[in-house]
Amino acid sequence: MMTPIDRLKRNLEASIQAKQALMQNSATLAVFAEAVDATVACYQRGHRIYIAGNGGSAADAQHLAAEFVSKLARDRAPLAAEALTTDSSILTAIGNDYGFDQVFARQLAGKAVAGDMFLGISTSGQSPNILKALERCREMRVPSILFAGRDGGPATQLADFSIVVPGQATSTIQELHIVLAHTLCECVEVAIFGE
Repeated sequence: MMTPIDRLKRNLEASIQAKQALMQNSATLAVFAEAVDATVACYQRGHRIYIAGNGGSAADAQHLAAEFVSKLARDRAPLAAEALTTDSSILTAIGNDYGFDQVFARQLAGKAVAGDMFLGISTSGQSPNILKALERCREMRVPSILFAGRDGGPATQLADFSIVVPGQATSTIQELHIVLAHTLCECVEVAIFGE
């Protein structure tokens, strides 16, 4: 039987291996750099970013929105960001009236304007509500970023910037998504406010 220490070591090793694999994937790193540039340009034009995911990815969406609006590492002016996962009245109304697959797409239709951005977080790249949100972004000409895992799923064909991280376990994928999110915010802060 595996001890708690054995499990922790196994999970740390899986996390380390996934992070090393991501560091060595030059194509994925290049897409991330392009996504950073697009996000900086969005903010420089006075626009905002909308973020969404399900379950743990919903928590990650809220986490990243908080980093943009408050701060990541230093005092600075707020950057407009909103997690589309937080308003229970909107979520339940849209879910009840139009279906759960529309909970993010309908919010984007009502809130986003050309020049804004959307970041969808899906460990599988198969979440129906993320797919519908990405489709809506295409219709509205709102640039989109995808954080996904495994093979990226069908969402990779819909997002403008698909960043698919290595790892099979949802927990490992989510750990890498947090590293991506923090780095995205850090890069934007530096580009807009300086070192």
